[in-house]
Order: sequence, then C-alpha cells, then structure tokens
Amino acid sequence: MRILHAVESGSRAWGFASPDSDYDVRFIYVRRKEDYLSIDEPKDTIDWQLDDVYDINGWDLKKALKQFAKGNATLYEWSGSPIVYRTTEDWQKIREVSGQYFSVKAAVYHYYGTANNTFFDHLQGDTVRYKKYFYALRPLLAAEYIEKFHVEPPVLFDDLLKLEIDPDLRTAIDRLLEIKKVTTEKEMNPHIPEIIDYIKTGIQKQKKIADELPDDHNKDYDSLNRVFREVLENC
Repeated sequence: MRILHAVESGSRAWGFASPDSDYDVRFIYVRRKEDYLSIDEPKDTIDWQLDDVYDINGWDLKKALKQFAKGNATLYEWSGSPIVYRTTEDWQKIREVSGQYFSVKAAVYHYYGTANNTFFDHLQGDTVRYKKYFYALRPLLAAEYIEKFHVEPPVLFDDLLKLEIDPDLRTAIDRLLEIKKVTTEKEMNPHIPEIIDYIKTGIQKQKKIADELPDDHNKDYDSLNRVFREVLENC
C-alpha cells in the first residue's frame, strides 16, 4: 500500500499536549488497483499500537472517501492537522474535493456528542483530570465556530480562542492552559467554576442547535468517485 497523507491527531495537533502525552498518528493509504477489483476485499483499516507512546491508525482510501461523504468531522480534523508527517499530490486533489461534502449538521452533532460524552463520563466528580476539560471545551468552541462561519473549524485550540469569548471564561481558560503545561495526564484537580458552567450550558445549547439544523449532506458522489479513480490510476 501507499500512504497518501499522515498526520498527528489528538492533543498534540490541538495544541494542548501534556508533558507525558502520547502520539496519535493517523494516515490514509491506497492499495494496489487490483485489490479494489477483488470479491474478498482486504480489511480497510490498519491499527498498530507500537508501544505506550505511539498509537498508529490508518484508513483505506475507499473508507476515507465514504466517510467524507458522511461528513465525518474526525476525518476533516485529520485533513486539517497542523502536524503533517507525509502528504502527496493525490491527497491534495482529495482534499479539494472533500470541501464539497462538509456537513454543518453532522459536524455540530459530532462536537456536541464529544463534549456531552466527556462531561458525563469524566467531569462528574469533585475533582477532575484537566485534560478532560479540553475534550469538552474544544468541541464546544468548534461548534460555535461552525455556526458562525459554516466551514470546517480550525484544528488548533488557540485558533478557536480567537472567537468572541466571555472575558471571565477566557481568563479561566488561560489559567487552565498554564496549569496543563506542568501537570501529567492523570493528575486530579478541583473544578474551575467558569469552565464547568460553560460546558454545562454549551452542551444544552449545541444539542438544540444540532436538532434544528437542516440536513445539508451532499448526496452526489460523482466528485468522490472521480477522484477515487484518478488516484487508482497512479497505483
């Protein structure tokens, strides 16, 4: 197989890694042309937990294009990662086409769901891991960015902070960022009222917005089929 695009995902790509953060490497690959003409198609993912530091996962091109068609927000984040390990001209063609399939509704639902799950799974106790605050804060800010601009949100947390944010919340986030730089992933700390309050209200707000957004999925696969065939011609 041939790697088309390889990036860093997760906290390192978002810009708020802890001193002991691992590496989440994600890539898109393409197999030989004849593999796509077989009755028994091979597995469409590659998972490789190298060790406790390097978590490596790849998606086959066909799977990736199907996910673009669904408006998969995680895949759009991989595409926009600021840390690129390898890329190709073929990927640039795919990236241009993928813009036609970004779904505001799918993305807002994704970010609402991420924040909601983080809140109920990790932020219910009297003390919390501050890393989990970011796993709720970032998706809520990403959803606000999408509502305002109707495009893919930036991957870097600092870029999302350029939105108009309540001054007290901004001060609390700045303080949280400084603490995060010197604390480990598993360290427990007391809640920060301004942040937990924003998360609680933000989840309710984004659920309502997502429910009311019209379905904007692009159901015309012609562009994806065309770029798929173009990339296979190079295999």
